[in-house]
Amino acid sequence: MNKIATKVARLLVLSCDSAIIGPLRSIGESNGWRIEVTTDSWKAIERTQSGEPLTMVILDLPRGSAEDLLCLGRLRRMRPELPIILIGYAEDDARRQEGLRIGARDFLVRPVREWQIETAIRESLSTPGEGYGLDIASEDVEPVGEGNFFIGVSPTTRRLRAQAALLAETNVPVMIVGEAGTGRETVARLIHKLSVRSGFPFGRVNCAALPEELLERELFGRDIGGINGSLRNAAGKLELSTDGTIFLDEITAMPMSLQSGLMKVIENRRFTRPGSSDVVDADVRIVAASCNSVDRAITEGWLSEQLSGRLGAYTIYVPPLRDRKDELSLLACHFMHRIAKRYGLAPRGFSPAIVGAWQSYNWPGNLQELEHRVKRYLIVGDDELAMAMPPSIPDVKPAHNDMGTTCREEPRRSLPNRIEESAAGSKSLRSLIQSVRAEAERNAIAAALEKTGWNRKAAARLLDISYRNVLYKIEQYSLSSSNS
Repeated sequence: MNKIATKVARLLVLSCDSAIIGPLRSIGESNGWRIEVTTDSWKAIERTQSGEPLTMVILDLPRGSAEDLLCLGRLRRMRPELPIILIGYAEDDARRQEGLRIGARDFLVRPVREWQIETAIRESLSTPGEGYGLDIASEDVEPVGEGNFFIGVSPTTRRLRAQAALLAETNVPVMIVGEAGTGRETVARLIHKLSVRSGFPFGRVNCAALPEELLERELFGRDIGGINGSLRNAAGKLELSTDGTIFLDEITAMPMSLQSGLMKVIENRRFTRPGSSDVVDADVRIVAASCNSVDRAITEGWLSEQLSGRLGAYTIYVPPLRDRKDELSLLACHFMHRIAKRYGLAPRGFSPAIVGAWQSYNWPGNLQELEHRVKRYLIVGDDELAMAMPPSIPDVKPAHNDMGTTCREEPRRSLPNRIEESAAGSKSLRSLIQSVRAEAERNAIAAALEKTGWNRKAAARLLDISYRNVLYKIEQYSLSSSNS
């Protein structure tokens, strides 16, 4: 559990609901916190400006009222450092996103249990630099859709956002270059969100994940057999994303035959569906991405020069995590908060030793590797294991293409491959990895069972595994209910 500041915490609660006020008074009494209650937004603002300094504000959002979000904005302007927790309803997703954007530290969904409120308060009161209490200003965390966030806390990523905003004002194709795991899709989503197409679909296709025939069907659709020998249209992602944006990841893995078809879409905004003579309109913005050098892709025949010219006229480079370590701690805290909420667990703090070990590592797997390591630390909670980093891999010297975009001369291999190669012949490392996986699996299953009150079927749905598998794992790890 994170340490709480030694001075008495003063919490102001804006609510008229006894179901919220009662538990908060009980929590305050058991922890020695002073709880003040008001039912008026203006009084909450006046209290924040006068009297003993407040440590936190908890805003209860009633249905159908925007007044408390206005109050949140005023409080943030008066006391930017003041932690604010929102309590609302599951259907309030728009207000949740807006509240977090403005600067709320957390959003709790009704019905809220007493332990959830206490955990959220404790995490928000954590001492900065010692636990999870590092704050990310509201303007630095931007939701871009489907649970993705763009976090710009360094000069590098703020320049990246400015580039995305500039390109969002145009309607031209864009190429995003960067190593795997750096957040290329997040940048694509940011461009889509900031553009006039934001109200329309965002489609995504990984060109390296499908063989040619399936990739063609995924992109362009196909007429398929229906009842009594009739044909019916199966729309592809280009058609489904009409008026919106389509993100083509790893564009250099797309076969040349499909690249020529994509060129026609860019030039004519229409195409002929494979297997038929139907002409399909496709007014869609194309954002492509690659972890390869564009020059090398052209030289070695992976990318047509014509398509490269259309996509690469406007290029964004997403830097690797090792070049933006000034935001590593905040990124780790953000991942911890999201993952802990997903699994219904209390977030863990990062000790200075863990932060130091992570700062000295070069993160070949970038943000994906950081997120996986944060998840493992949340579940296992072993500081020594969190500081045990894989052997460092020497960086490949960057090459510059003719557009001035820095990109790696070779795609970086995935982290699992690197670990496997580095650990060849090392039985102890293999054993360590196996034990970590087993411990993480055991803890995840135990947490799901506790969260569902040992309802095994509900735990199976939460973990997205079969009921039979849950029963097997309970027996394998000798799990038992704390109430048994």
